[in-house]
Amino acid sequence: MYSKKRIYNRRKHFMSNVKPVPGTNGNQYIPYDQRTGEESVVYFTRDLSAAGLKKIYDRIQSRITGKTGIKLHTGEKNGPNIIPRPWVKELMADKMDDAVIVETNTYYEGDRYTTEQHRETLKVNGWTFCPVDIMDKDGTAMLPVKNGKWFTEMSVGRNLLNYESLLVLTHFKGHVMGGFGGSNKNIGIGCADGRIGKGMIHTVEGSSNMWSIAEEELMERITESTKSVVDHFGEHIAFINVMRNMSLSCDCEGVAALPVVTPDVGIVASLDILAADQVCVDMIYAMKENDHKDLIERMESRHSLRQLSYMKEMGMGNNRYKLIDLDNEDAVIDAAAAVDGVVPFGQVRKIHYAK
Repeated sequence: MYSKKRIYNRRKHFMSNVKPVPGTNGNQYIPYDQRTGEESVVYFTRDLSAAGLKKIYDRIQSRITGKTGIKLHTGEKNGPNIIPRPWVKELMADKMDDAVIVETNTYYEGDRYTTEQHRETLKVNGWTFCPVDIMDKDGTAMLPVKNGKWFTEMSVGRNLLNYESLLVLTHFKGHVMGGFGGSNKNIGIGCADGRIGKGMIHTVEGSSNMWSIAEEELMERITESTKSVVDHFGEHIAFINVMRNMSLSCDCEGVAALPVVTPDVGIVASLDILAADQVCVDMIYAMKENDHKDLIERMESRHSLRQLSYMKEMGMGNNRYKLIDLDNEDAVIDAAAAVDGVVPFGQVRKIHYAK
């Protein structure tokens, strides 16, 4: 166990010497027609099932080679909103039989704070059908943060270095501090180790408040952590976001998560992390007022849109995209078309396939 003093002493070596200034406008949404740059390919299906997950994985699987980790949020005990285990089990059995789920311990003291507690929670939640590597159980490793303004290096779970490829399989939802949790949050927080790396992201050095960093600065720190992981894997990383059971709460909140009020949408996938998260945010904004108002308030009040603009500034991807509709013969659609016909949470959406 690391003491707080030891953590802060180690962090001094990893942060920039010049005090950075956070960006601004993290509470302002940029419409598609006001964006510039290239377009990345993003795939979309409304099919929220194991079959839909496998179908969309097929479109981005070419980059996944060798020993592969699947980074997903396995949840607190009995959490109601995590990606269904049967979907993941079927994906792994049919498409990724040698892959390993990868996780790290938490910064807060809960059911996944220590490796022993984490193992018990995995059993309770049913993640027993495959290996789960708690990557910081044997220590940490440093990854460089290229052109970062908050960090020069990020502390991650040491076992991350054992993998040749990474599939980032994310439950897209709200987040109490991050505003929304997409692929960026999944690996920015989720690959940082539970004591040093997560502390570097969340806590002002010497503060007694472990959550003392917020808004644009927090979004930038998360993004720089993510960049270290994305750069490490290079071309051997891919991103899937599952837009289902989108509570305003992160899966870290378990059974205390706020009730879901946002309609289910579908699954998106890309080789571009920014495009993957951007299209999910665009789909939320494209919904009707009553469908999206709570999640938009959560995103804007936390200034979480800075995640997207900072990924763009850091050269991590494109915020423009071609959205390929797998349900309709690969037609190119926009975010509004993707959410056309969504129904209140708990109801079944009818999917109309091209004949």
